[in-house]
Amino acid sequence: MLLAVDIGNTQTHIGCFEGETLRESWRLATEAHATSDELGVKLLAFLGATGVDPDSIDGTIISTVVPQLGPAWEQMSERYLAERPLLVGTELRSGMPIRIDNPKELGSDRLVNAIAAYELFGGGCVAVDFGTSINFDAVSADGEYLGGAIAPGLEVSMQALVGRTAKLPRIDLASPGRAIGRGTVEAIKSGFVYGFAGLIDGIARRIERELTAELGGEVRFVATGGQAGVIAPYCESIDTVDELLTLTGLRLIWERNR
Repeated sequence: MLLAVDIGNTQTHIGCFEGETLRESWRLATEAHATSDELGVKLLAFLGATGVDPDSIDGTIISTVVPQLGPAWEQMSERYLAERPLLVGTELRSGMPIRIDNPKELGSDRLVNAIAAYELFGGGCVAVDFGTSINFDAVSADGEYLGGAIAPGLEVSMQALVGRTAKLPRIDLASPGRAIGRGTVEAIKSGFVYGFAGLIDGIARRIERELTAELGGEVRFVATGGQAGVIAPYCESIDTVDELLTLTGLRLIWERNR
């Protein structure tokens, strides 16, 4: 069984694969200063609660955008699972050529999403990840990583709005129902849901025009991340939502490096 760990700035997503099948997955808040023992206790609790035997895990792969947590998760895997993990980076075989100015600055999560999106569509595509930031990652029809765009995420924007205003409340995002809110909460929902949907479609249309002008062919868009299900239904550009896209990409990289 494979343990795949995607460490984001806000959340950490963990999955257990049996072959190509995701057996279990969990999300927990990312704590930048967590120790390997703290991580081990939490992981064993997740495994025990869902009946997964830690001894059945014979592989671990980790992607992180929080550099100090990479060593902590590596130590955790070695101590609690007796497995030396793979850490996603430029030294691993990804199977995807990286056509940007400085490949070393590419975040591992962006590469992982691009690999999974290309596996899903098999042609020109873009992964749109709704995380702490909203990342657009474009792949050519030949499976080359081409670059993308980065925009502020919903949670960051909500924190900025509430923190800089005296009367506006923090809300849970959901369907606004209509564009003209009849109250403050409805107005915030409208601004965030329809506003971010417009942001997604605006950037997506520009990326699609550039890709088709340069490379031709169809371009498909897949959304992932914790907030994808809130915004994607209001986007005209998103073809599908796959909240497990990053975990799938980690499994693919692990298989290519076994």
